Amino acid sequence: MELIRGRQNIPSSAKPSVVSIGNFDGVHLGHLKLIEMLQREAQRADVPATVLTFDPHPHEFFNPTTAPPRLSTFREKLEQLDKAGVDKVVCLRFNALLAGMSAEEFVEIYLINGLGVRALIVGDDFRFGRDRKGDFSLLQEIGHQADFAVSSVDTFVVDDHRVSSSRIRQILQDADFPLAERLLGRPFTITARVAHGDKRGRTWGFPTANLMLRHSNLPVGGVYAATVRRCGGERLHGVVNVGFRPTVGGKRFLVEVHLLNHNETLYGQRLTVEFRHKIRPEKHFESFDGLKVQIGRDIEQAREFLRQMYPL
Repeated sequence: MELIRGRQNIPSSAKPSVVSIGNFDGVHLGHLKLIEMLQREAQRADVPATVLTFDPHPHEFFNPTTAPPRLSTFREKLEQLDKAGVDKVVCLRFNALLAGMSAEEFVEIYLINGLGVRALIVGDDFRFGRDRKGDFSLLQEIGHQADFAVSSVDTFVVDDHRVSSSRIRQILQDADFPLAERLLGRPFTITARVAHGDKRGRTWGFPTANLMLRHSNLPVGGVYAATVRRCGGERLHGVVNVGFRPTVGGKRFLVEVHLLNHNETLYGQRLTVEFRHKIRPEKHFESFDGLKVQIGRDIEQAREFLRQMYPL
């Protein structure tokens, strides 16, 4: 899969193309249904299946302090789009220029001139352009004039509820990880590289791998039992703390992973944490000794849960 950043970097080989537009946060089952249709149309026309997406998420541009948590990092999104069979991803930086562009201008600049769109596939609730004035009807009108087809994909439903990124965020905040896995088509994960921390856990007998994250706005928070995959495919059991560590006066948002029955050095390695069960919320303890006792209990609870539900 080819990643293209910005209109100015779109090569001639990207034209013509069949295109889908969206944020694709989490790349869930609804997105995968849309991508299946995108692939069929692209194969029929013998052109690339292209996804046009944005970074940052438009919500993060308009309301950075209240934007919803991301279900996936940009890298994780690209990995899932690649697995789904997308040929090219064009990423546009969402900024004031793009936010102020009319729907008609967007189609002309990016779809017609930029990608030579032959067919456009969007969700049934797709809106775009300045003040979100662009919709499916407008796309059909422009497509008729500019000679490209426009199709929409019906809402994907599981258990009589629409599958959406916002629904999955709420499910994760409710810690219903089996349901989240059904809607995503895979476990909810965080993937990041291990960095050096303050090594406090090691002195207490609970060494942790500290994951480097660009974004601290996550749909999870607290202490969890997890399965953890290393880049070579090895699967391990672990306990994960997501938050600020209030007992030790933490100021930075951290994701810390304690691997069970594992003592190797992990600095610089990429770990994928698969969230399986919430043990408790993060809380402040009156003493370090009280925290250490609770960590020991968390580990035993996680060990028993993972042994029964996710044996290695």
